[in-house]
Amino acid sequence: MIEMLVVITLVALVLSVIAVRAGTSLEGVRLSRAGHDLVAALRYTRGQAIVTGEMQRLHLDVEARTYRAANRPVQQLPRGLKLSLLTAASEQTDASTGAIRFYPDGSSTGGRVKLTAGEREWRVEVAWLTGEVRLVPGDGR
Repeated sequence: MIEMLVVITLVALVLSVIAVRAGTSLEGVRLSRAGHDLVAALRYTRGQAIVTGEMQRLHLDVEARTYRAANRPVQQLPRGLKLSLLTAASEQTDASTGAIRFYPDGSSTGGRVKLTAGEREWRVEVAWLTGEVRLVPGDGR
């Protein structure tokens, strides 16, 4: 009888560890996916500026956790993800909204968008001179 209780306790312990790991893993996947989607939206906006020969902006709303690429609908970040924006002062609309602007030559105003979920973080960096968009893990890896 005692052996059976020990086995049941061990199984419950293993299952609880697996459940916790699955939850944090899912959070990491959602964060990574949101980062890749944002990178795609920024690259699309840059491409539109080059193709149309007109300046284009990707608008971000930190408070609402949304962004909108040029000529695209608004995208909402998944629950639990936080957004922060560092961009040129001329692109800050107010305390919670701003944009990253791309020019027809491919350059941009530059900036950094930080996506966080709990302890995890990803940065989307936009180079001002070249308009290059990169996704970087928050721990520098």
